[in-house]
Amino acid sequence: MSEFWLISAPGDKENLQALERMNTVTSKSNLSYNTKFAIPDFKVGTLDSLVGLSDELGKLDTFAESLIRRMAQSVVEVMEDSKGKVQEHLLANGVDLTSFVTHFEWDMAKYPAKQPLVSVADTIAKQLAQIEMDLKSRTAAYNTLKTNLENLEKKSMGNLFTRTLSDIVSKEDFVLDSEYLVTLLVIVPKPNYSQWQKTYESLSDMVVPRSTKLITEDKEGGLFTVTLFRKVIEDFKTKAKENKFTVREFYYDEKEIKREREEMARLLSDKKQQYGPLLRWLKVNFSEAFIAWIHIKALRVFVESVLRYGLPVNFQAVLLQPHKKSSTKRLREVLNSVFRHLDEVAATSILDASVEIPGLQLNNQDYFPYVYFHIDLSLLD
Repeated sequence: MSEFWLISAPGDKENLQALERMNTVTSKSNLSYNTKFAIPDFKVGTLDSLVGLSDELGKLDTFAESLIRRMAQSVVEVMEDSKGKVQEHLLANGVDLTSFVTHFEWDMAKYPAKQPLVSVADTIAKQLAQIEMDLKSRTAAYNTLKTNLENLEKKSMGNLFTRTLSDIVSKEDFVLDSEYLVTLLVIVPKPNYSQWQKTYESLSDMVVPRSTKLITEDKEGGLFTVTLFRKVIEDFKTKAKENKFTVREFYYDEKEIKREREEMARLLSDKKQQYGPLLRWLKVNFSEAFIAWIHIKALRVFVESVLRYGLPVNFQAVLLQPHKKSSTKRLREVLNSVFRHLDEVAATSILDASVEIPGLQLNNQDYFPYVYFHIDLSLLD
């Protein structure tokens, strides 16, 4: 499973023995894979500052998770036809996300542990804010380009009634630069081809004999040319409609057709030029954002452990990876049983949902007698 539980318990003898019991039970029952999660000795500061920092870290945690999910989605959207290779670009420090989490080590160079906790959190917050700002600007430019290209491509799709004809017709299909004559394009249903050949010259006066030619066809019908005098255009359109022939409003403009083709070529070229740099940026900065997110988790465990267990700082953090979704309920029961001594009142209410404690409202899914944080990578799979 791409899911992790990051917990902590006091580091005294009794609780270290509880952790050993947890490891034994979860191992024998094949409930989870457990590893120690190393967290540096930070400068604690005052308890008041920790309470404030706890709230800020909660918000930062949510923001970081949202950011990496948006970046993962951007990778999917940019790669389009190569979605099978998306995971190759969702790495952290060059390794897959599960390996990074299970072998996590605090980056002392990037986030010095000797700095005050508030400063470390502020450094991470500024880093993520900058990544988000760059993400918005880069993806907005690329998506605008992509949308413009898709809109042009859509013009080349659809049936003969709706699609552009500039990539189908050629200059030779039209009588151009004539004061009196004009060439029209007419859509004829396939069952009516024979009727068209027999009647188009008589649909109106002044139709040039033998001037029709089939240019292209789709499943429903064909696109024919017909040349006639300009002054009978409206009369010809009316008679054509009565016979289930449709005149497409199209006049050959070589400059406009050239402009459309050049615009398509330019957009394709621009998209190709932006694709590589954007994908590389996403890969590098997804890694940076994910690494920052796991550091936030470590900070939260430290802060909550100090607030929960008190001073001096003495706790052990453990990372659990449940083996199956179906085993998470049993795993939770084991943890609540092993650590119920940390908060007898709360643990009793968790283990026995029928117990009601006046003045104490607990959600069985949200409160645990130990410090607990969840890391869910499933949406990045």
